[in-house]
Amino acid sequence: MSAGGVGCYVHHHGSGHLHRAGALARELGGRGVAVTGLSSLPRPDDWAGEWVDLPRDDTVGPGRPDPGTADPRAGGRLHWVPRHHPGLLERHATVAAWLARARPAAVVVDVSVEVALLVRVHGVPVVSVVLPGVRDDAAHRLGHDVSDELVGLWPAEVTATLLGVAPEVAGRVRALGGLSRFEVEAPPALRRPGPPRVLVLGGRGGDAWAEAELEAATASAGSWDWQVLGGTGGSWVADPREAIRDADVVLTHAGQNALAEVAALRRPAVVVPAERPHDEQRCTGRVLAAGPWPAVVVPSLADARWPDVLEEAGALDGSAWAGWVDGQAAARLADVVQQVAR
Repeated sequence: MSAGGVGCYVHHHGSGHLHRAGALARELGGRGVAVTGLSSLPRPDDWAGEWVDLPRDDTVGPGRPDPGTADPRAGGRLHWVPRHHPGLLERHATVAAWLARARPAAVVVDVSVEVALLVRVHGVPVVSVVLPGVRDDAAHRLGHDVSDELVGLWPAEVTATLLGVAPEVAGRVRALGGLSRFEVEAPPALRRPGPPRVLVLGGRGGDAWAEAELEAATASAGSWDWQVLGGTGGSWVADPREAIRDADVVLTHAGQNALAEVAALRRPAVVVPAERPHDEQRCTGRVLAAGPWPAVVVPSLADARWPDVLEEAGALDGSAWAGWVDGQAAARLADVVQQVAR
């Protein structure tokens, strides 16, 4: 393998990309492979390798035009290349300079069509993480085409319904299973004493649902105790493991990271898909509703009859998440990266 090891581009929206990068870096590090992170996110405290800080390409200010009005899609061929934005220029120049200096054996891109293309035109192999949803637009297709490998972090049997792409693209996706930063745990043998508890995972972004909707759901849920993490009204904890473990039911959106953490700790869930580009979470919700997974899917907080929904979810067997997260996804991803990097 190249002396430069492996690069990992980490998208700065949400926390899931960062958690996946950390899991991959730990796995590859255990195999003696150095991993460099490239991101606009701050370097994590536990990141062992190099971290390349990338300028933001979506800020507005003096000399920085509103990216949304500066032809960011390049006629539909790309997703985000706003004209005359200095952050974009500096961002890509920083990546290019690192490629020239480090000479990496491969780069994992999670996620960016533009970064995948930039890496590949420098002659460096690319492993691209593919997200759920309808990804059949020209920009996504370009990113798929230039990538040496495509990986999906979900069970293989759901690819056809979870991912909206041409059949030849779907056939290239290597489904590795859900990737959680948490080790897999068996469901608790006995329920915690006291009233049943629902844990709400609102996410760091806080846009999964309106606070008033959550308050109305809480008020209509009968004897259930509610704990809220994240969102606009809850507290934020970097590691929600104990809270998830202690819940009888977890209420969450359909983001990949949240689902993987709930699945790793084998807790039944109520899933409310949030509005996301490319119908990402709606596609995930349809897959969960149709499969054997221990999740009750509701279209919105306002549409649920909460005592009934929570009782239904609480009766599900959390061990059925074993087919979604088995604890080996990071190792499988590391295997793919090392195969590409040879």
